[in-house]
Amino acid sequence: MDGEPLVRWYWIGDHLGYLWGLLADHAVISLVPVLIGLLLALPLGLLCTRFPRLYQPLAATFNVVYALPSLAVFVVLIPYTGLATQATVMIPLTCYALAVLLPTTVDGLRAVPDPVRQAATAMGYGPWRRLTAVELPSAVPYVVAGLRVAAVSSISLASVGALIGRGGLGYLFIDGFQRTFPTPIVAGIVLVALLALVTDGVLLLARRVLAPWAGRETAVRR
Repeated sequence: MDGEPLVRWYWIGDHLGYLWGLLADHAVISLVPVLIGLLLALPLGLLCTRFPRLYQPLAATFNVVYALPSLAVFVVLIPYTGLATQATVMIPLTCYALAVLLPTTVDGLRAVPDPVRQAATAMGYGPWRRLTAVELPSAVPYVVAGLRVAAVSSISLASVGALIGRGGLGYLFIDGFQRTFPTPIVAGIVLVALLALVTDGVLLLARRVLAPWAGRETAVRR
């Protein structure tokens, strides 16, 4: 519509509850798949480090899945998971997250120097204790780096789910486009960006808490 302002602030004020509901839904459908992807990437990464021949086939499979258009995958899943369901959106997003997290997890576990593993074994650490006390903590910076990429990508891709009836903040883009009303579109862009920034900040904080030495190593290298 000619003369339509970019943002009508009264509309945002009148729809705060609606916007909050969409934001909460968007956070669930975009971030839960990343968490599931992490829970799958850790055991798969361990298997790949113990049996290196598994890594290339698994990585290639998930890379192929990652290359598939998200909307096409949503449509293919509809007959099995239903229209406008969380599963239809979250299953592909989990696969996309796993495609990012598997390589970073494997890289993190492989980054532990052999002398460190040998020293832990010499100190009486069994395989499980060595994993939890030495290998996984050393892999934290790599895993968090993968989580940051996977989370931001998932937050962005989740909006596409609105085209099949479950997309959180993506509804605002469709609504604004259909009505030639830019305010919902602008609100959706801002909220998606804020969710991504907050999530990224939380992950950075988690890395500093779980692996405080990582920041010091970076500073020393500089």
